[in-house]
Amino acid sequence: MNVELITREDLQKLRRDLLEDLKQFISNSPSEPKKWLKSSEVRKLLNISSGTLQNLRINGELKPNKIGGTFYYAFQDIQSLLQSNNLKPKK
Repeated sequence: MNVELITREDLQKLRRDLLEDLKQFISNSPSEPKKWLKSSEVRKLLNISSGTLQNLRINGELKPNKIGGTFYYAFQDIQSLLQSNNLKPKK
């Protein structure tokens, strides 16, 4: 049986490496949200079903652009809908 000991220095190095990786990941993340979202992204953001999203489309509350069978929604329109209805996106 082969036993490998982990020292306090090993844990500190792991911590430094993880923190460095997180800093790099955060700095590479886009600072602005996407301008256009697919239906699945909108449903996840608003925590709604596909039927509810369809009702928002039918009632004219959200006006998507359809490209090749896929609906795309402007992020600005979603923000406006949230502000007008005092809704909050799911975190």
